[in-house]
Amino acid sequence: MHLGVQYWISHYGYIGVFFILLIENLGVPFPAETTLVVSGIEWTKGAFAFLPLFMAASLGNIFGSTAAYGIGYFLGRPIVMRIGRYLGIREEKWAKAEGTFAKYRGFVVLFGKFIAGIRVLVPYLAGIERMPFLTFSLFNAVSALVWVVAFTTLGRFAGVAWSHYHRVMHQYLVPGLIALTVLVALYVALKRRYRQA
Repeated sequence: MHLGVQYWISHYGYIGVFFILLIENLGVPFPAETTLVVSGIEWTKGAFAFLPLFMAASLGNIFGSTAAYGIGYFLGRPIVMRIGRYLGIREEKWAKAEGTFAKYRGFVVLFGKFIAGIRVLVPYLAGIERMPFLTFSLFNAVSALVWVVAFTTLGRFAGVAWSHYHRVMHQYLVPGLIALTVLVALYVALKRRYRQA
């Protein structure tokens, strides 16, 4: 799946990021966090600029969540459950999410994106439970912005760390191998001399 994400990002750029974040919120099993982290690494390499990346990822997530909210609101639980069977959403997971949502509605919308198993269900639940659209939209947008920044920044730091490690490794790899070879040769020579003595 990581290779699939890399393919989409490499070939379609910002549109690929937007599309992955959009369909993941509808329940299609694409790894959204991985997409954001890989995008952050590509940002480090200069393949992406922060603002367009931030906009593509945030809007993809917001539009996908809003579409899922609309499906839940207008089509209701039976249709969502019927669709969910094809997307791996089991009845027990749904029932658990419903119980949590009933208690903490706004809190779940605000922080649900950080919980992989819950994130996809939240906008559907918000629609089914008739959460006011403006309330949902506000919480959903704030959540999307924070979530996108968090994971793309994580990717950025990972990319910088890897770049530094890669540079240091190349800088010291050849001298290190030469030094290791000399030490091994010296050890073998001393061992032979000791045995002969």
